[in-house]
Amino acid sequence: MLKYLFFMMFLIPMVFLEDFFWLLQVFMFMISFLFMFSISFDYFFMHLGMGLGIDLMSFGLILLSFWIVALMIMASESIFKNNYSKLLYMMNMVFLMITLMFSFSVTNLFMFYLFFESSLIPVLFLVLGWGYQPERLQAGMYLLFYTLFASLPMLISIFYIQSSSGMLSFIMMNMMNYNFILFYLSMVLVFLVKMPMFLVHLWLPKAHVEAPISGSMILAGIMLKLGGYGLMRVMMMMSGVSLVYNIIWISISLIGGFLVSMICIRQVDMKSMIAYSSVAHMGIALSGMMTMTMWGWNGSYSMMLAHGLCSSGLFCLANISYERSGSRSMLINKGMMNLMPSMCLWWFLLVSSNMAAPPSLNLLGEISLLNSIVGWSFISMFMLMLMSFFSAVYSLFLYSYSQHGKIYSGIYSCSMGYFREYLLLFLHWVPLNLLILKSDLCLLWL
Repeated sequence: MLKYLFFMMFLIPMVFLEDFFWLLQVFMFMISFLFMFSISFDYFFMHLGMGLGIDLMSFGLILLSFWIVALMIMASESIFKNNYSKLLYMMNMVFLMITLMFSFSVTNLFMFYLFFESSLIPVLFLVLGWGYQPERLQAGMYLLFYTLFASLPMLISIFYIQSSSGMLSFIMMNMMNYNFILFYLSMVLVFLVKMPMFLVHLWLPKAHVEAPISGSMILAGIMLKLGGYGLMRVMMMMSGVSLVYNIIWISISLIGGFLVSMICIRQVDMKSMIAYSSVAHMGIALSGMMTMTMWGWNGSYSMMLAHGLCSSGLFCLANISYERSGSRSMLINKGMMNLMPSMCLWWFLLVSSNMAAPPSLNLLGEISLLNSIVGWSFISMFMLMLMSFFSAVYSLFLYSYSQHGKIYSGIYSCSMGYFREYLLLFLHWVPLNLLILKSDLCLLWL
């Protein structure tokens, strides 16, 4: 893992070179491919050393991080063109990538906590520094304080583990058993906020609406996955108490997922709608994870990877419309098929992936999750039917409202879309639909 870290470290001084913006993107794609070919299929921790180590779960998420960061740079052409502090922006990207890489590859619980929290700082800078409206200050506060308030009890729990067992290694965690409720609540709450679970999700739509395109992509693509990853890591040492109390989170997530789907249907703001659909998707992934079954964990991992690519691509599409019309409202962005006919195909492909149509990875995740949750309790089938139906409803609603209808007369743009934008969407959609051909990576990693 150190070789990738040094690669990232050497990018920091190179940021000061003239016209390094696109070169940084090339380097990020390069490290994605280097990392992709370093995988080993023995399902144990590999690249061990210096307190770092990755298994297949970390591998997929680190690879997703590299990929999304490369695509973020590709999506942020306006920052490069208008020179909105692009040097600081590139520094921020590199630091963000380093914290994410560490978050997914450390084998020590305290180090994980440290990098989990520090990955919040570059995202906060993105929202506050490159956001659009003055309300971004409020969104930044929500983002920061929701996470910080929830994570302090976890820090105390980590100190408790250290004092009682003298060891914080993930590799040995399944040997421990801390079966008391206060410990369980303080360990789980921070990840529920990060995922986010319904009732503690209010920071997410705010942050998405105020963030620039790169902020939205990293929030939807990687930040929500940190919560799921952390839950899977800490659940191992609380299996007894988890099986008793997980029903609470499953119930909240399933009912909340349905309510959020209803909220989605009455959204007018495209970004807000995609953000709420993220809450619904992560709700079903959280429910599957909380069943503590093999199907559930594999399904939620697949769903996390798929959702990272899919919602990131949808945010890119919303941003492409926003750059043309200057508005995120579906009432102004209607009839886009007349303005950008070729983009209509990409809208359809990503929206259909979002509602778990084959051959996307979302389908694989959703089938596994349905299997695990219905196996856990047959009554939950009713909520799952409603959630699946309404996810298709709001996805098609987004597509039909933005693409069909009479074009708004106030739009005077005549751009069909640039090659960069089509490539950006292609690089979201292709991994999302090709990964299902290698589904053993998503379903056999436990």
